[in-house]
Amino acid sequence: MYDPKPVDTSDVVLPEELRALTEKIAENVHDVWAVGRIKEGWTYGEEKDVEKKTTPQLVPYDKLPESEKDFDRNTALETIKLIVKMGYRITK
Repeated sequence: MYDPKPVDTSDVVLPEELRALTEKIAENVHDVWAVGRIKEGWTYGEEKDVEKKTTPQLVPYDKLPESEKDFDRNTALETIKLIVKMGYRITK
């Protein structure tokens, strides 16, 4: 049985410039996902249909519902926090 154990990043406080980076990473996460789906033959559709390979999420990031953006934002945020927790520094 799979028992996920993500690294606890609740103690990581990010500076504002890294929090701002979250949105750009979230957009890129969505675009990478979309490219993969398109390569697999998926297209835009009003409803998700696995057999027809249609999904309403094949739209630009800014057209996604907030709930979908939040999923990508959380992925981005937790990735940045993990990098910082592991001792790496992100510099521009």
